[in-house]
Amino acid sequence: MECPHLGSSVCIAPDSAKFPQGSPSSWCCSVCRSNKSPWVCLTCSSVHCGRYVNGHAKKHYEDAQIPMTNHKKTEKQEKVQHTVCMDCSSYSTYCYRCDDFVVNDTKLGLVQKVREHLQNLENSAFTSDRHRKRKLLENSSMNSKLLKVNGSTTALCATGLRNLGNTCFMNAILQSLSNIQQFCCYFKELPAVELRNGKTAGRRTYHTRSQGDNNVSLVEEFRKTLCALWQGSQTAFSPESLFYVVWKIMPNFRGYQQQDAHEFMRYLLDHLHLELQGGFNGVSRSVILQENSSLTASSKCCINGASTVVTAIFGGILQNEVNCLICGTESRKFDPFLDLSLDIPSQFRNKRTKNQENGPMCTLRDCLRSFTDLEELDETELYMCHKCKKKQKSTKKFWIQKLPKVLCLHLKRFHWTAYLRNKVDTYVEFPLRGLDMKCYLLEPENSGPESCLYDLAAVVVHHGSGVGSGHYTAYAAHEGRWFHFNDSTVTLTDEETVVKAKAYILFYVERQAKSGSDKL
Repeated sequence: MECPHLGSSVCIAPDSAKFPQGSPSSWCCSVCRSNKSPWVCLTCSSVHCGRYVNGHAKKHYEDAQIPMTNHKKTEKQEKVQHTVCMDCSSYSTYCYRCDDFVVNDTKLGLVQKVREHLQNLENSAFTSDRHRKRKLLENSSMNSKLLKVNGSTTALCATGLRNLGNTCFMNAILQSLSNIQQFCCYFKELPAVELRNGKTAGRRTYHTRSQGDNNVSLVEEFRKTLCALWQGSQTAFSPESLFYVVWKIMPNFRGYQQQDAHEFMRYLLDHLHLELQGGFNGVSRSVILQENSSLTASSKCCINGASTVVTAIFGGILQNEVNCLICGTESRKFDPFLDLSLDIPSQFRNKRTKNQENGPMCTLRDCLRSFTDLEELDETELYMCHKCKKKQKSTKKFWIQKLPKVLCLHLKRFHWTAYLRNKVDTYVEFPLRGLDMKCYLLEPENSGPESCLYDLAAVVVHHGSGVGSGHYTAYAAHEGRWFHFNDSTVTLTDEETVVKAKAYILFYVERQAKSGSDKL
């Protein structure tokens, strides 16, 4: 949005003496000393943590407004407002008075000058930090994977994703998909496609909706993003080129407002599937898929045409049975799916924490059972019976006819009421290993003992109270270790922390080898 307060709030010049030492993305809050989500005030250059940490940046703004409530304001108090701040990781600008992200600049271009100065500080700090890490690695054992940086454990091999302005929903999904090895490796092995030449080649730093260039490829930018992760060459990668393509082909995600991570995941997978079907640059991606023997199972699922890696990995098939309660006529229909959306049963919706003793614990099995149990359709969903030739009361039941290689389970935490969309904050217990899906299959006797077992690969978590607000992070397993992905910050974590998370999306991978793990 166009902010009218920049002239009175942006008062600092890009002078390194006024900023803390080190890289801006790791600056510490001047109140709580947290280095997570640092924001710098563009009035006084003080650094505070964001609202999803301890909220000291917002408190700094609110404290500065207290003198403004007096009738006798000095001229200086009227001009200086401390309302505008900049994210030290994504360099996006936010105005607390407008309560929105800012896209314009001052007449002298001070916002852009500060942004460029922070980028230079970050690049300088990154270069020196990379040399320092390289020396430490040379002196340490080759098995050493971790390094203590600023008192916290940081994974050297892991790369974060910069927040480009409320893009945590995208970052959480990208980090989760990057840890689905079979899916990720397929894209990383695709040949590069050069889309632009000459002056238009290279990095796009800032984009607007009015920019042209229809020659964009979601597959190509997705491939580049996956290749940038887990290389260990940088602490954070900025996915602005991918985000630009998302804006071009997915209008629903234009702008900088918070979006639903599950909705984005579905749009992303659908568009990747469509582009892979059509091929690019004269080479059909479906042909490449056929050449990959690990993905050419005879039972692969096709959605909207030919099979691609999307449907080969995430594609399953549901059988939908509807029975007329008047004449007993049974109707069966097979529906392909990329994920299953599960309701949290109503009897568990008041249980918010794992340790709360208010009734039984809700488990993932409860949600799956609710999804597959026989259900009588209400008056608004009467079934058109072809034998009775009119709408009749009926029952419905889902069976899983084919399980996917990667089972994506979406817990429906957001529900519409009369006026707003509420969040179901119930804790749902889920297994890290041995999720047994055999009892939900249409023909379980045709499945092997190991083919129905799944192990957790990634979890997307929504923090906050509403779909249009809050913050998304992800947990994912990589080479036997669990990591927590919070935009540009990646930290090593443990299984005990993962199982306590209030999951929004769960990614389970089909078990390939036998294990003695317990079943769900």
